[in-house]
Amino acid sequence: MRDTIDAVIGVVDDTATIIACSDLTKIGTTNEFVSLDLSDSHEIFIRDGYTYKPFGSRVTPDYAVFVEGVDENAAKYASIMAITLSNIKQYYDEKYDRNNFIKNVVLDNVLPGDIVIKARELHFNSEISRVVLLIRIVSANDISAYDVIQNLFPDKSKDFVFNITETDIVLVKEIKNTVDSKDLEKLARSIADTLSSEFYTRVNVGIGTVVVGVKDLARSFKEAQMALEVGKVFDTDRVIVSYDNLGIARLIYHLPTTLCETFLHEVFKRGSIESLDHETLFTIQRFFENNLNVSETSRKLFVHRNTLVYRLEKIKKLTGLDLREFDHAIIFKIALMVKKYLSANPVKF
Repeated sequence: MRDTIDAVIGVVDDTATIIACSDLTKIGTTNEFVSLDLSDSHEIFIRDGYTYKPFGSRVTPDYAVFVEGVDENAAKYASIMAITLSNIKQYYDEKYDRNNFIKNVVLDNVLPGDIVIKARELHFNSEISRVVLLIRIVSANDISAYDVIQNLFPDKSKDFVFNITETDIVLVKEIKNTVDSKDLEKLARSIADTLSSEFYTRVNVGIGTVVVGVKDLARSFKEAQMALEVGKVFDTDRVIVSYDNLGIARLIYHLPTTLCETFLHEVFKRGSIESLDHETLFTIQRFFENNLNVSETSRKLFVHRNTLVYRLEKIKKLTGLDLREFDHAIIFKIALMVKKYLSANPVKF
């Protein structure tokens, strides 16, 4: 370009520092007036006898090219240089950018054999533990949740943040081997609380399992996705859902709906679950929460012990299941979860 264009040409970064120039003496110098213009838009502007054309993939330009002169030819040269360098930067990012590589791995866009080779090229430590968190925006305002999360995790050599949809943001977090599931839930909670309290953005966070290296990040991401989906079906009030804590809900979520319907018919063959009113279902829920303890449950419900026993007998007559017996309680608990799963209208198969 220097040999073709008979003028001083170069590139400035977002701080208006010259990082490349045909006049080598100018490299490293800064023009503070240019930085003010760079923050506005991607349009061509003129300053101090030079024509500038910002470029970059973000809303705020990453760089700008400049050409000595203020005429039409200078503007054309600047535009051509901006397009060329923008394409070069995009190619470089796709080939060498760590964030882009991690995104493709998480989305399962890289062949397993290529992951190892590429990770070696980018100097990824295969012994490092990482976890994927999926942050799903439930309600938001004009504040960019993506920018907030990026600012919460500024170390781009260890933590990676990227969008996959308008509402889903992925965080790939490097962690220590001593971190357990409770620590990860505290981390997720801090993200949700920050977005909620300071930026009035409500989110749910799904947490995958911890993996070592890079190749299993796609699995951790799918687990975070499943955690949110299962949490939505079985516990709509939970903001933080960890794959490790899904328990039997994860198993039910994978069952064919035809099998679930058959199971419900078998369990409630003596009486339909629809015959249980809201008060009865609430009593059952409290009974389970208090570990099938009649005295404790009656105390929490502010009812006489005999009243609770009467309600349990009523349930036994309707369903044939005595919730005071552990095996019957397990069957009833699973049946309620299956009913909730079917009520969410999953794909029939």
